[in-house]
Amino acid sequence: MSFTRAYSNNPICAPSRASMFTGIYPHESGNFDWDKWYEQDVLKNSKTMMTYFDDHGYHVAGTGKIMHHPLEAIWDDWGVDVYKYGPLAFDGQNVTGHSSVPPPVRYNAFFGGIAPLSDVPYADKATPDSVYTGYVNSFAGAEEPFHYESPTDRDLTPDERYARWAEEKLRALERRDAKRPFFMGVGFVRPHTPLYAPKKYFEQFPLEDIELPVIMPEDRRDTYFETAFSRGASGLKNFRETKAAYDSVAHGLKHRLQGYLACTAFVDDQIGRVLQALNESKFRDNTVVVLTSDHGYHLGEKDYLFKDSPWEESTRVPLIIRAPGVSEAGAQVGHPVSLIDVYPTLKDLAGLDGPTMKNENGKPLDGHSLTPFLRDPDDPSWSGPDGALSVLYGGTTQEDIYEQTYTYRTRDWRYVRYHNGAEELYNHVGDPYEWHNEAPDKRFYEVKERLREEMMRLIEGEVKR
Repeated sequence: MSFTRAYSNNPICAPSRASMFTGIYPHESGNFDWDKWYEQDVLKNSKTMMTYFDDHGYHVAGTGKIMHHPLEAIWDDWGVDVYKYGPLAFDGQNVTGHSSVPPPVRYNAFFGGIAPLSDVPYADKATPDSVYTGYVNSFAGAEEPFHYESPTDRDLTPDERYARWAEEKLRALERRDAKRPFFMGVGFVRPHTPLYAPKKYFEQFPLEDIELPVIMPEDRRDTYFETAFSRGASGLKNFRETKAAYDSVAHGLKHRLQGYLACTAFVDDQIGRVLQALNESKFRDNTVVVLTSDHGYHLGEKDYLFKDSPWEESTRVPLIIRAPGVSEAGAQVGHPVSLIDVYPTLKDLAGLDGPTMKNENGKPLDGHSLTPFLRDPDDPSWSGPDGALSVLYGGTTQEDIYEQTYTYRTRDWRYVRYHNGAEELYNHVGDPYEWHNEAPDKRFYEVKERLREEMMRLIEGEVKR
């Protein structure tokens, strides 16, 4: 079952994952940025999803990028080494962008990496007397080389290693005591930048056939992002540099989109390997599967190339749930939900009870079980809010919840309130691309005020409906 309006509660990796796996809104915990969740007072005193299932007798196994700040101690069984973003390009001195990517984009190690694995970077420098150049696995550089000779003679990427570990773990779980249930987390990195994948995935998306997203010129002119965030914000900077690096912005965006699609297809295959192993196991008909992501991504919309924006492209995420005997295969849910709802949903489906706080310094779950929607996509008994709440760190203080930027998405509207007080309002019925900010229009004053009040009730923890 697919949730077509599912949203991240903080559209950037670390706080999004911390929120999803603890079930606590960022504004409730104060975790808005890259703080280590296990050192943050509220979150370290609340049970992660993994800890909660472990306390209820589950064997808890995981691998890959699950929490941005991994903590192996919360797993019974931890897989392949701590997640890495490799392969990365290495010029002999520094981890950098790929040699085929024009400057200034090339100088960004993450954002400047777009190429099939077969295009080994800086390989012309590799002579017996030279330092190592080419691909590396991490920012440790030459200390962790990534070997590539051909499609059949190369190191596995981190995502391939995570998939293989998960396949093997499922087979191992079949051989052990079947009476003990399991919880498995598998975190894939791609399509996070850099955009490297085997050549066959790039070939699936020829550059000449790439269709760019629907983009309106000067779309950012009626937004207030730059009044609240620096012009140097990553998404704005990435777009400017892409525009400067290629002969046209369209050309640059096509290169980036090709890499993004290739990496998405590549990681889809890794997910497929895990699901095939599950389907071939005795766990096929009694295992709940959730597929989601920590945030979305702009690919040129609003002259922006990144995550961490208050708009649809950045906040919307895929969310697909398979619950045998409960969900209807192929059905879609259109009600807005968010990642905060995943924890209570799994808790509900597993029939688990008891507190999710370790002690009084923790906090209870903020989300609502999606089980009513799994049984009936149009179920009116859903106890959660009418919209999905996302937050962006205001960059001033994490102690004051009112000093952050919030965005609230209902079926028909998106309301944005920046930490400097600026507002945006988009009517998704007639403006699905969020091209026209209706906030200054007096005709929509009552709508704006209603959405602001709904959003504030969520922020302040009042009754949701």
